[in-house]
Amino acid sequence: MPLPPNAAPSGPLAGLRVFDLTRVLAGPTATQMLGDLGAEVIKIEHPTRGDDTRGFAPPYLRKPSGEPSAESAYFAGVNRNKLSVTLDIARPEGQAIARQLIALSDILVENFKPGGLAKYGLDYASLKETYPGLIYCSITGFGQTGPYAPRPGYDALIQAMGGVMSLTGEPDGLPQKVGIPIADIFAGLYGTIGILAALRHRERTGQGQHIDIGMLDTHVAWLANQGMNYLATGENPPRLGNQHPNIVPYQVFATADGAIMLSIGNDPTFERFCRAFGLAHLLADERFATNAKRVENRALVTDTLTPVLKSKTTAEWIAALEALSIACGPINRLSDVFADPHVQARGMVISMQHEGVGGPIPLIANPVKLSATPPDYRIAPPTLGAHTELVLHDLLGLSHKEIAELRAKGVV
Repeated sequence: MPLPPNAAPSGPLAGLRVFDLTRVLAGPTATQMLGDLGAEVIKIEHPTRGDDTRGFAPPYLRKPSGEPSAESAYFAGVNRNKLSVTLDIARPEGQAIARQLIALSDILVENFKPGGLAKYGLDYASLKETYPGLIYCSITGFGQTGPYAPRPGYDALIQAMGGVMSLTGEPDGLPQKVGIPIADIFAGLYGTIGILAALRHRERTGQGQHIDIGMLDTHVAWLANQGMNYLATGENPPRLGNQHPNIVPYQVFATADGAIMLSIGNDPTFERFCRAFGLAHLLADERFATNAKRVENRALVTDTLTPVLKSKTTAEWIAALEALSIACGPINRLSDVFADPHVQARGMVISMQHEGVGGPIPLIANPVKLSATPPDYRIAPPTLGAHTELVLHDLLGLSHKEIAELRAKGVV
């Protein structure tokens, strides 16, 4: 199958090849980022099952007629700019083909359990001597070492074990996970950062290396101010719902017709807010005078401001606050987000022609804005095995007859 005419990469990673042994979300997030930035990504999938997320549906992508296709929206979200090659690496012939492709690759990304690829001879220890320049990134739940290393890792499990669930939710409610699989996504993005650093090292030394990304590690890393709050005090931060642990008022307030996010980040802004809305008397009360005092008197500040915010509609508050350069915003549903004129102006939704759908599909754009070498969108999320023939014939030189024989055996 020929590639689309615009498939030649233009991004900063053009000329690099990625051998992609990832599936589900964390690994594919990393490899899609590399693909968006210009790398050629060869995504290896099982000949019959493919990536697990091909079955994570409904919803499915819709055909131009409005009818659902057989392609899952979940898979499409993290698998553009990849060539899908079906290959059974459990078979000796599959392992041999894998090694031929690895020999032509710069980067290998995988998210098997630790040791899971050793039985196929595709682990880092088995490859590093033969391919000393190979950058090999492993993304797992708990990393390659430590007592939890053999355990499977799932996003909600990592959110629970990593502490964010203890910080999320209303004070008197149950702990809550974040509404998107953020532990997976962050692991993939940290993996990308590690790969880019390793590329720079290889540029200087010619040597590849192993990158060990554990989802729990990356989760702990982005505990950020809350993690530091604990390390500084030894006290577990409480759940505060939609309030900020270190800044008050910085939270959701009910309005006359809905709700608003009010973010008052410093004392001058709080003073401006109070003077504009008939609350100047609060500035003489030491409990309101500084952010530190407002944090100490969180409940009083919230109770005092709640009836004030309920006095206007959300639209009225946004107009009034924006005129004073006070940060605020509505609580948008996704329909509001994608209809937002700023989101649209920033080009955060793209359209690509999809073979399995028979028409264009919408996709969320890459948010990295590079002035000279922006992300490019060359290959729509592929149907299963769409590029097997192309890669094995054009890249490895296998004849169409040889590929047909491998297909008959179930190797590809």
